[in-house]
Amino acid sequence: MTENMINKVLQTVELKRVNGGCTGVTERIIKETALTINVDGKRYATAMIMASMEKEYVIGHLYAQGLIRHASAVESVTLKNNVADVTLSRGARKPDFTGVATDLKVSREDVFACVKAILTSPVFTETEAVHSAGLFFKGKETIGIAEDLGRHNALDKVIGCGVLQFIDFRRTIAASTGRQPAEMIFKCINAGIPIIATKGVPTSLAIEIAEKSGITIAGLVRGNSMIIYSHPERIE
Repeated sequence: MTENMINKVLQTVELKRVNGGCTGVTERIIKETALTINVDGKRYATAMIMASMEKEYVIGHLYAQGLIRHASAVESVTLKNNVADVTLSRGARKPDFTGVATDLKVSREDVFACVKAILTSPVFTETEAVHSAGLFFKGKETIGIAEDLGRHNALDKVIGCGVLQFIDFRRTIAASTGRQPAEMIFKCINAGIPIIATKGVPTSLAIEIAEKSGITIAGLVRGNSMIIYSHPERIE
């Protein structure tokens, strides 16, 4: 993230710091923005996001929720005054997926590298208030890295990067910070992402869904260790 983008998402505030005494200080904190998404003239949703990569977020969210099947399904995205107006082409709606089939295999070193790549956020270093996500082709080539207040929003943003680059999601790894509830796994199913690696841990329902749908979850990826909770055959 560039310095201009960092300045866009942070706001300077005055506050009191209590540590033995009480001192007046100024700090920069994350701006939270309500982004309303209209699809074909109808209100679809309002999301609370960090105001960066809004177009990627909108397209990635629609893709991960199953509304579109490819970038060309979006005729236009107009962003103005925290409103995204989306026009879809006819027949744009994406069919439901029940599982992810791929012959992708990656090395343990690739998984460690992908998670490490998303842990260099200057916004997190300053505020400790964002989650990061990344999408990597075959675990080696960076497709996109994003930050947001919510881990699900950050994942939507990098999915949007993949859609806009016409990436074959079946050849990708998604990396994420924080725990992995079922919602994150459903996003990977809809996108066709076979592997998700995280610093955190999945829930029991997330593991159950991943096992049934063909998703590999690598959790507690820290340093040179990890726990593979489902479909370990993809990580060598």
